[in-house]
Amino acid sequence: MSEINKLKILNDPIYGFISITNPLVYDLIQHPYFQRLRRISQMGLSYLVYPGAHHTRFHHALGCMHIMQRTVQVLKFKGIEISQEEETALDIAILLHDIGHGPFSHAMERSIVENVHHESISLLFMDRLNEEFGGKLDLAIKIFRGEYDRKFMLQLISSQLDMDRMDYLKRDSFYSGVAEGNINSERLIQMFNVHNDTLVIEEKGIYSVEKFLVARRLMYWQCYLHKTSVAAELILTKILKRAKELTQKGEHLGASTPLQFFLENKISLEDFNDDVLRKFSYLDDFDIMCAIKSWQFHNDHVLSELSRMIINRDLLKIKMRAEKVDKAQVEVLREQLITKLGITDKEAEYFVFKGKIKNQAYNKTGEPIHILKKDKTIEDVVEASDQLNLKALSKPVTKYYLCFPKVLLEEAAI
Repeated sequence: MSEINKLKILNDPIYGFISITNPLVYDLIQHPYFQRLRRISQMGLSYLVYPGAHHTRFHHALGCMHIMQRTVQVLKFKGIEISQEEETALDIAILLHDIGHGPFSHAMERSIVENVHHESISLLFMDRLNEEFGGKLDLAIKIFRGEYDRKFMLQLISSQLDMDRMDYLKRDSFYSGVAEGNINSERLIQMFNVHNDTLVIEEKGIYSVEKFLVARRLMYWQCYLHKTSVAAELILTKILKRAKELTQKGEHLGASTPLQFFLENKISLEDFNDDVLRKFSYLDDFDIMCAIKSWQFHNDHVLSELSRMIINRDLLKIKMRAEKVDKAQVEVLREQLITKLGITDKEAEYFVFKGKIKNQAYNKTGEPIHILKKDKTIEDVVEASDQLNLKALSKPVTKYYLCFPKVLLEEAAI
């Protein structure tokens, strides 16, 4: 019997052909842990706003690996020594950087598991895969953890201008149809260099960086933090919270085996042993949507009503404003809802609530985007740019929201 050809070419709508040139990378892509990403939405419930946004974490991870390969080629062409082992490790690290995402990406982190960040779960998956593959992921994990002595390699994976951000902006812009988010990733890749073990952009690429930062800001307000997307994700979080609350009171809601496990148990990072990780690996968007389709007919008013909102795209009304929402206004709306529907105060909290969202396209206090000037000095992009708006982009912008059912629209008087 002949061995499977592990050198593959995949067709991607963003970059054209993506090559898998390493048998180890092929085996990792074929692993059930990674194949699960085909069933995890890249943009959560954003398809309720942008119908085309149905692409997955699987697409994104392969795209990140492709632009990592392109970047490594450019750096080697410019005389930066990168061994074959390092090259493979970079491919693996960026390929697996999002493997720990739960269903609908971020909703799980605030509801079913107890504040466990997806990056922590990604590392657990990487460690488990490393055991299965006999230590072949050692260097990739070392780079991912920031423990490798070549600092620029971590910057390629996690920084303010990394492969992750470059792919998701271009990809999410394409699938959502939000043209303002499109970036010239090929130009940015060509401008990468390494100076004193620091990832830099050559000075002639500064305008591409400016475009990248502006595109990031616009994508957040227009896409990721679009008010309807925000409302949908908040509702989903509350559905899972309510389901967990009812389950732990002894009610059987009906859910897939892995989802039932996470509803029944309080899971923190310390609880993620091999068995819990295996159960998490069986969990994806389909488990959640199948459960919600069933829960819309449950006799618990909160669970059924919130589930119907997602299924029928008849969401809570969300109002955005620049000032904080008055707590008294929330209380008044809750009282009105209690009177209208005859529900309890605790149940009303699921339908009327406030909060805030923040957008910061560039964080000056974090690891800066370094511009390599012609005299070989390095400058922060904000200082190197002649665009005053970049200084504005480095300031966080906060918006406050108020959510409530549409039946209260007249009473809300906002």
